Amino acid sequence: MQFGLYAPIPMATVGSPEVAQAAEEALSPLPAGQRDLQFDVALDLVQTADKAGFDLCLFAERHLGHDIAAWVMASAIGSRLDNIRALTAVHPGLVDPVMIAKLAASLDRICKGRMAINIVNGWFDEEFTMFGGTVLQGEERYERAVEFITILRGLWTQESFTLKGKHYNVENARLLLKPASPTPPEIFSVSRSPRGRDFIAEHCDWWFIDFPKEAESTDEVLRAIDDAVADMNSRTQRFGRKVRYALNPFVALGTSRQDALEKAVNKILTTEKDPDPRKIQQRMLPATRAGCIGTPDDVRAQIRRFEDLGLDLILCKMIPTADNIRLIGREIVEPLRTTNKAVA
Repeated sequence: MQFGLYAPIPMATVGSPEVAQAAEEALSPLPAGQRDLQFDVALDLVQTADKAGFDLCLFAERHLGHDIAAWVMASAIGSRLDNIRALTAVHPGLVDPVMIAKLAASLDRICKGRMAINIVNGWFDEEFTMFGGTVLQGEERYERAVEFITILRGLWTQESFTLKGKHYNVENARLLLKPASPTPPEIFSVSRSPRGRDFIAEHCDWWFIDFPKEAESTDEVLRAIDDAVADMNSRTQRFGRKVRYALNPFVALGTSRQDALEKAVNKILTTEKDPDPRKIQQRMLPATRAGCIGTPDDVRAQIRRFEDLGLDLILCKMIPTADNIRLIGREIVEPLRTTNKAVA
């Protein structure tokens, strides 16, 4: 089992007064000689996670937001990491795939061959339009994403590459800087629709399984994940491929589930002046139903259940403090990694 975390940025973070402060200050000039606080916080926490045994950090992207751009964050932080892979979000339709291929090769070399791309097909029409993108719906979104990925892989692995597609035309394009390793960067994505699942089965390396909206209990979440993995396996078999599976549960430790949950909620309510209810309702609460809240024994047991279902990566949503990252590293990451090594 691999373990990851989110880079703490305003879009993806709850419970960090520093990130909340950075969001408040985003529209104001910084004092002379001072860096943006969200970068300093992210650097400290991701370096802490690197030492605590984590494997991956997702640098999410919200162009129309207070967040520092994902590629800037991933490059500045990724160059200082020894173990963690930098998973950088990309929205097809906003940036040309040839440019992304060059950025990814550059980041891969800076990160010693440890970068990956998270394809986000997008839902935020205002953001796409404002930043020069083209809004597509339904089948066309996936057609564009397929061409996008095809161009990336072609440029990473071939001397020159040509594609005449519906959404992109590339003729004899070349990268004079290739990724760090012979195996090109992996592609992650998330989708719950049947068409989106086919896209992932045929073209991606990893699938972030979305939490079922109808699941009200941990048992229902487990059954839904079991069904989702079986469904994806049947889809990948049709294409002669395999994908690996990831989940992003909320992880919190305490003397009991109630104690752990109360500590997390109190941290959010006491450290953020105006907690964003959307982040709590849409990102935190569904992820708490995954059962990764409670004593270390309980959380480790739950993660083993996920592993038995075929999951390979736990991307931890958590209260982003150095102490909490070290705690999860000590009580969850290291014991499960040691157990896996012993079994192997």
